[in-house]
Amino acid sequence: MELVGLRQVSEAAQRLTGGVVRTPVVPCPWADGEFWVKPENLQPTGAFKIRGATNAVALLDGATRARGVVTHSSGNHGQALAHAARALGARCTVVAPEGASPVKVEAMRAMGARVVTVPPERREETARALAAEEGAALVPPFDHPDVIAGQGTVGLEIVADLPEVDVVLVPVGGGGLASGVATAVTALRPSARVVGVEPEAAADTAEGLALGRRTVWASERTRHTIADGVRVGNSELTFAHLRERLDSVVTVGEAQIRAAMGVLARRARLVAEPSGALATAAYLSGRTPRGRTVAVVSGGNADPWLLAEVLTAAVRPR
Repeated sequence: MELVGLRQVSEAAQRLTGGVVRTPVVPCPWADGEFWVKPENLQPTGAFKIRGATNAVALLDGATRARGVVTHSSGNHGQALAHAARALGARCTVVAPEGASPVKVEAMRAMGARVVTVPPERREETARALAAEEGAALVPPFDHPDVIAGQGTVGLEIVADLPEVDVVLVPVGGGGLASGVATAVTALRPSARVVGVEPEAAADTAEGLALGRRTVWASERTRHTIADGVRVGNSELTFAHLRERLDSVVTVGEAQIRAAMGVLARRARLVAEPSGALATAAYLSGRTPRGRTVAVVSGGNADPWLLAEVLTAAVRPR
């Protein structure tokens, strides 16, 4: 299986110029002086997904793009694809799992997407069927080289802004972000360690890497994590990248995810959804290697009620 390389990531960076925010690497002096965050929640759609979606849509030929694009997503990739498609005059359909965040579903519709809701285990097959039926292009949320290359631009920017970075922490769900970031960072800064982070309730990548083969956890199992953006497992393509380029994967509990959301809001002034807080949770828990560390805050599309609950719990007298 051919893996994405630094050339594809660098070419994606050129395509994204002007349409995607080049987010900063922000120091966090309230930690220990060696911790920075990469706030992808500052993207126009609130998450890193805009990078891969924009790159993938830009690479479609005009005739294909005119027939529209289809994907499956719990929210962030759907918003990103709808945004990219609208910018280029293409129709967008998103197949969302039942129980998806209402905030994210409404945001996808606001971007002009048609949203089709199905049981979680049927979302990928439904997206493929719709794409075939309508002659549209399927742009999956992570299982595509163009998407991985676009997400890898996060890694390019980290190394450019902090050339002596020692550790990069990145959330892992489908694995597109971690695959792309690891591709860029290991090529540009071979001594750096790229560490994936998963919830304990959705740790299929950690299990797969430990076993030496890809494993798939059923949605009935992963639905117990608050981090809805990483409930979906990796693909053969992303697992190949993660096995080759990740240094390790660590896991965090639900209480640690909630705590990290609160810390990011109160100390870094950043709104992070549960999936977006994973990398910071791993650092704060002490489960990661030490050194100059950047944690990717992958998204900020948090449910307002959940955010209020987390913040209230953080300041409630004990």
